[in-house]
Amino acid sequence: MTKKLIENDLTLAVAQFNPVVGDIEGNLNLALRAHEQASVEGADLLLFTELFISGYPPEDLVLKPSFIETCENALAKLAMATTTGSGIIVGVPICRKGRIYNAAVLLDAGKIVAECLKFDLPNYSEFDEKRVFSAGPRPKPVEFRGVRIGLPICEDIWNDDEVAARLAEKGAEIILVPNGSPYDREKPELRYEVVKKQVLKSSLPIVYANEVGGQDELVFDGGSFALNANGAPAFQMKHFQSELAFSHWQKQNGKWSCVSGPQEKLLHETAADYQACVLGFGDYVNKNRFKSVVLGLSGGIDSALCAAIATDALGPERVHAIMLPYNYTSSQSIKDAEECAKLLGCRYDTVPIAKPVEGFEQALKPLFQGTAADTTEENLQSRARGTILMAISNKFGAMVVTTGNKSEMSVGYATLYGDMNGGFNPIKDIYKMQVYGLSNWRNNHFPANGLGPKAAVIPQNIIDKAPTAELRENQKDEDSLPPYPVLDDILRCLVDEEMSISEIVKRGHPRDLVQKVEHLLYVSEYKRRQSAPGVKISHKNFGRDRRYPITNRFRDKN
Repeated sequence: MTKKLIENDLTLAVAQFNPVVGDIEGNLNLALRAHEQASVEGADLLLFTELFISGYPPEDLVLKPSFIETCENALAKLAMATTTGSGIIVGVPICRKGRIYNAAVLLDAGKIVAECLKFDLPNYSEFDEKRVFSAGPRPKPVEFRGVRIGLPICEDIWNDDEVAARLAEKGAEIILVPNGSPYDREKPELRYEVVKKQVLKSSLPIVYANEVGGQDELVFDGGSFALNANGAPAFQMKHFQSELAFSHWQKQNGKWSCVSGPQEKLLHETAADYQACVLGFGDYVNKNRFKSVVLGLSGGIDSALCAAIATDALGPERVHAIMLPYNYTSSQSIKDAEECAKLLGCRYDTVPIAKPVEGFEQALKPLFQGTAADTTEENLQSRARGTILMAISNKFGAMVVTTGNKSEMSVGYATLYGDMNGGFNPIKDIYKMQVYGLSNWRNNHFPANGLGPKAAVIPQNIIDKAPTAELRENQKDEDSLPPYPVLDDILRCLVDEEMSISEIVKRGHPRDLVQKVEHLLYVSEYKRRQSAPGVKISHKNFGRDRRYPITNRFRDKN
């Protein structure tokens, strides 16, 4: 059936949802419910995000013909829903003439009206789309009920400043961009600048629809928005939250402009980072169907912050904290851990590790005869703790939470098969000084949709005391490492900015210290390769963003 043409009024619904990669039926049902609601509320067009049907990023799943077939079958069912109500723009992988494309498909009147294929396939940082997709042609306007729409997909607007201008030259009246844009600290402001540049060059309004939710290490923060043709803000959707939002547009003097829509606020800096950790962690646990989590609560700040994130993401009833004391565990640490668990409201148990550690030492005594105690014995403590946590996981089905921060992971201040045990790490991309910042923020704020207590949850003594692994008498982290403000600055230079030794020395750091940190960074690569995944917060995390060889003799001589 033919739908009535749109003249001067357009109601656009944007579905900023949280699809699950591979759950094609679930994503389809989510889309069908959104279409029903959008139609009831009078929307002319419903815009979904990039590859919504498959979930994003589907990675090598799109190389399976049965996966693509299932996605296209779902697309056909969604098209049938448009015999009445709103039209739909949805992202989906499709196969045409033996090639697989990342597509945005326009559906209306029960059929596929147009297919726009992504032409700029990102192949950097967390993206690897050239591996699995073919590039399509540059987009041309498509017609929806008399309105000519430009449909570039995500990266299509990032590297070519003229994309929107060319669409305008070909008759586009408004540009709608489906996105799967992952979060990092600078990304929200960067998106705005990218879109504004395209708007000012084309004199067309642009709607930027972004996915929300966690997918493995990536977090999509939503924050969908639109700019009017003069570059002024048109609407702003919620940050880190799913929603179906409606905006109303009018055409005057041949130009579309937004006359009403949501006016939400974006989160920034520490608040955004904390929300990203909660969302990424919660989605990893829930989408992988773990019923609960267990973690070692040591009385230190890293495990306390991880417990807070877990509780905010899952609720206290799904978090099990275990104190695993040994001879060097101070009474203050035991007190701090117990108080933290009490503030969080989660289950708390104590499992002493003296007997398991002594058992290992006794078994190894003949082999170790005549040697001095060193980090070997310290690591036995960590490995005993890891084994106990994994046993609890096996017995009760709870995922073990890993609690090492980015500073420790950078320099190898962690024990393989010990404190590195676990399924996911919410602070893997958080440097030590940021751990303090996030902890202080959480004690004074409550995250949106958080399930934990609306009060301070990390005892002040945990924040104030000197960090220590408590693996030997009177141990402090600074016995082995530079002060964390110094270490973190050097690591940011080496990891995030790829700076040379000389450039870092110019910042005031001793050359021998910088070289030592660089060496520790390189020789710890084998540990990081075996570490649990964790939420990506920065533009250069360990894993997707930084792929250094394990076998590596390079050292910077500059």
